[in-house]
Amino acid sequence: MPPEENYKMALHIVFVEPEIPGNTGNIARTCAATGAHLHLVKPLGFDISEKAVRRAGLDYWPFVNLKVYENLQDFLEQNSGRRMFLATTKGESIYSQVEFRDEDMILFGRETAGLPREFVDENKEMAIRIPLSEETRLRSLNLANSANIILFEALRQLGFPDLK
Repeated sequence: MPPEENYKMALHIVFVEPEIPGNTGNIARTCAATGAHLHLVKPLGFDISEKAVRRAGLDYWPFVNLKVYENLQDFLEQNSGRRMFLATTKGESIYSQVEFRDEDMILFGRETAGLPREFVDENKEMAIRIPLSEETRLRSLNLANSANIILFEALRQLGFPDLK
């Protein structure tokens, strides 16, 4: 944990190659409201320039602690040594069974394909999932909903730091 006196606990949500602007807008709003950091890994399926954000009416965007990366390799290099959970339907652990800590990063893949399979296979011990009914035809939940579910479990475990 950084030594600054005014340090605030932080969790990190990472969207790898998100395609649908509404999902990113939804989690960006949650990040602004909770103090979580948002990381976006290109390519993005939409424009997040100041003009595009203003036109979309995202009045909370200035409050989002946002970092954008050129690709997954760039993200991994800049965050090497950080603890990362991979949210995937292929995860063996249920998200509520892990013990989240300050500064954890939770990665989510793009809406149509998830995280790269090879990346998940190489990091199986950090792969987590949200349980779903076997009787459904759905592959997964909506990306923003999944991120909110896991983020709020992590915040709950940490005692909802700096939230009232």
